[in-house]
Amino acid sequence: MAASPRDLQPVRDQSAATPASPGVAPSRLARKLSASDAVVMGLGAMVGAGIFAVIGPAVAIAGSGALVALLLAALVAFCNATSSAQLAALYPESGGAYVYGRRRLGPFWGYLAGWGFVVGKLASCTAMALTFASYVAPTLMRPLAVAAVLALTVVNLLGVKKTARLTRWIVAVVLLALAAVIAAVLLGGEASFTRLTAALDWRPQAILQAAGLWFFAFSGYARLATLGEEVVDPSRTIPRAIPLALGLTLILYLAVALSALLAVDAEVLGQAPAPLVTAMQAGRFAAWSPIVQIGAAVASLGVLLSLIVGVSRTTFAMAANRDLPPWFASVHPRTQVPHRAELAVGLIVAVLVALGDLRSAIGFSAFTVLLYYAVTNAAALRLAPAERRWPGGLAVAGLLGCVLLAFSLPPASVLGGGLVLLIGAGLYGFSRAAAPRPWWR
Repeated sequence: MAASPRDLQPVRDQSAATPASPGVAPSRLARKLSASDAVVMGLGAMVGAGIFAVIGPAVAIAGSGALVALLLAALVAFCNATSSAQLAALYPESGGAYVYGRRRLGPFWGYLAGWGFVVGKLASCTAMALTFASYVAPTLMRPLAVAAVLALTVVNLLGVKKTARLTRWIVAVVLLALAAVIAAVLLGGEASFTRLTAALDWRPQAILQAAGLWFFAFSGYARLATLGEEVVDPSRTIPRAIPLALGLTLILYLAVALSALLAVDAEVLGQAPAPLVTAMQAGRFAAWSPIVQIGAAVASLGVLLSLIVGVSRTTFAMAANRDLPPWFASVHPRTQVPHRAELAVGLIVAVLVALGDLRSAIGFSAFTVLLYYAVTNAAALRLAPAERRWPGGLAVAGLLGCVLLAFSLPPASVLGGGLVLLIGAGLYGFSRAAAPRPWWR
């Protein structure tokens, strides 16, 4: 579907725009995030609940081959990161792949990427809130999860710098917890390299499925792209911050996954409800296991915080282009954040948490996110040579990798994610067929 000249023009809410510094594109939101803030926000979105939740299912599928799957997922994530970084430098706006799809591929592909991201990540928000509450007080899971969602929504409403400051504390706690896991496992007296070779599964399908799950743990790096309008000097900061945050996360994930597989048989680790707790309890430092529970709870909060930010910014961008009701495109005059979009996301997640348990819906979230990044890579392929910072082959590899991993996920995840995208495409087509413009325009 071709893009019209009107659709390819940046949409600006002049009433909400902030004065631009020399050399920096005008922004509807306040540019307050420094380079270090950007790296921390990326780490907070990745070094979180993913490592606590994904390692078990990945090992159950591929045994110690989960390490190979981790490297494959990181490779695909790196290719995606290069595409996201160079597009974010060109279009430092809120919305990520929604913006890039509109600018380079046409309104439909941007809409589909934004729809899949918002719906999939709303399910992820619900899952992370319930995960946090289940670690802290299972008997009070729902009220505690609702309270967490509302509290983090308030933090986001206070301004993006408050969000970045809280994320720093969360990342620090999670890093300490994971460092304790590595130290306890390696020094606990049970580590053995024979466990790696005994359970290595080289089946391509197993490796690809495990890689698709691992990708979910990496997918938060593009949160920096969705925050494009709030980063200082985005054309320099974002292309540096995304690969740096991704590289640090990979090193940490490899260290944690390797140490856990050295300490516990892959079959046991894959079936454990809390794999890292099981790994710590295998050695002489079993008494340290509550550290993992604290780390997992805090990590879930970190991911939830970043998810609310990402979903609200994409909602804001879609509303600014009238793909969602423009009421959500409002910017608060004092805090300069998309307060209506943030409040709406927080309230929707709170309702979902109170009414149901969507932790099982993470699978379709992984599928929609992989296709979201496929749109990013496809948009990067449309860049002119003068606009490129990395070879175009990386975008090709990222596009093929995303599609391959998406359709290697378990059938239920593929069906659920496909249904979400089909509904979105149907709504898009209906709104255009019923009238030249959606009813809310």
